[in-house]
Amino acid sequence: MQVTETSHQDLSRSYGVRVPAAELGALLDARIAEIIPTLNLKGFRPGKAPAGHVRRMYGKALMGEVIEKTINETTQKVLEDHKLRVAAQPDLKPSSDMEQVLAGREDLTYDLDVEVMPEFDPMDVSGVSLTRLVYQPTDTEIDEALAEVVSQNRTFEPRTGKTAKAKDGDQLLIGFMGRIDGEPFDGGAAEDAELILGSGAFIPGFEEQLVGTAPGAEVEVEVTFPETYQVERLKGKKAVFEVKVKEVRTPKAAKADDALAQSLGLADLAALREAVRSNLEGQYRETSRFKLKRALLDALDAGHDIPLPPRMVEAEFAGIWEQVQKDQAESGAAPEDEGKSEETLKAEYRRIAERRVRLGLVLAEIGRRYNISVTDQELVDAMRTEAMRYGDMAQRMFDMLRESPQAQANMRAPLYEEKVVDLLLSLATVSDKAVSKEDLMKEDDLPEGISEPAEGKKAKPAKAKSAKAKAAASPSAATAKAPNEEISKPKAAPAKRKAKAEPAKS
Repeated sequence: MQVTETSHQDLSRSYGVRVPAAELGALLDARIAEIIPTLNLKGFRPGKAPAGHVRRMYGKALMGEVIEKTINETTQKVLEDHKLRVAAQPDLKPSSDMEQVLAGREDLTYDLDVEVMPEFDPMDVSGVSLTRLVYQPTDTEIDEALAEVVSQNRTFEPRTGKTAKAKDGDQLLIGFMGRIDGEPFDGGAAEDAELILGSGAFIPGFEEQLVGTAPGAEVEVEVTFPETYQVERLKGKKAVFEVKVKEVRTPKAAKADDALAQSLGLADLAALREAVRSNLEGQYRETSRFKLKRALLDALDAGHDIPLPPRMVEAEFAGIWEQVQKDQAESGAAPEDEGKSEETLKAEYRRIAERRVRLGLVLAEIGRRYNISVTDQELVDAMRTEAMRYGDMAQRMFDMLRESPQAQANMRAPLYEEKVVDLLLSLATVSDKAVSKEDLMKEDDLPEGISEPAEGKKAKPAKAKSAKAKAAASPSAATAKAPNEEISKPKAAPAKRKAKAEPAKS
């Protein structure tokens, strides 16, 4: 193999690679000798077919295998020999006539374009001072949260007599069959569905038409599926549901007592109250952690002026912009984006993409220097936690995660990120500050320079709950991947999954 560096600019490297035809021929001979003992060809004893005959029958296909393997191995060798930490999938462009190469009459030549990670020294965070906002829930908040637990654990009992007609807050036991243009559709039927009127659990307009019904009533409910409905083929469709009301149940308030606590698996009311307190404290700690992390990321962003791999930025921007367009189609433009041209929005979201890539590179480099990694046990624990969210389907979900390398990579990246953030917070100077609930929950402005007001409009701070602020508040997960994992040919983009049909619930 002969390798020539043809270009060396900024984060781009280009190489010309040549593998002589004679070398490919020797590899083909070795491959033929390898498979002969496994062949059972007509006219020859098993494993005794002449090499020339095998070459005539399978030579082109075998040479294709040899070329593909050679490209993979030589590409990887170029990366290793030049100690390249690639930032994106290398571009490989054959420059020889592949038909002639397959026939063994021409050398294999190709150009390899590589985008590499920038080399830089991360800032010293020991000189960074951060403030952690701290808030402790009051007794009043705990009382309110406990009342919500009581409300959520109410029971229902059948209405009888003159009060049997359903009203908001009642629970109905119903059966229904839905039709579109007179035809039943998948997910549009159920036998014993429980529905609390006024809960908004079913599509808009469904529950309102059942107010005033009594047990045994049969009602035709006419509704239109929202344009934002999760099942594509049902969006905007008019449907008629034949509904039979089997029972009308009135809510029966639960009581905050030992019995309720025991029904929830706790010893007594005091233990339930303590659990409510702990849950509230956990929520506030999570908010405090988010704000502290955001302050750290802002400091890291401001402290690093490094070149960014263009293709990495472009991929990050493409993912962000796709989500922006999807959100706009479903619920309109975000408040901070109203009145802006597409060109302006793209420029702002590209700055977000650049910030995310920059932060991702910084965290990845710090993690590399401190030998931070996600252990197999940490990944298994995370998969188990995720799977538990699916209730009865937990084991099935865990098995799916365990069998999917892509799903594991997607889970490993944020785990890696949090471990690096923990390290940095341990190195920085962090002081606690007691604040009010309002100050803790106050929404953050976007990072400086990310968003600009539309022409003729007064600038308003964009809030952290917006998609733009969420995108700006985290680094790119892509840079947490191993920088020199084996590269073969460019990978095809994954096909989009089709939405599955769902019942009439929203």
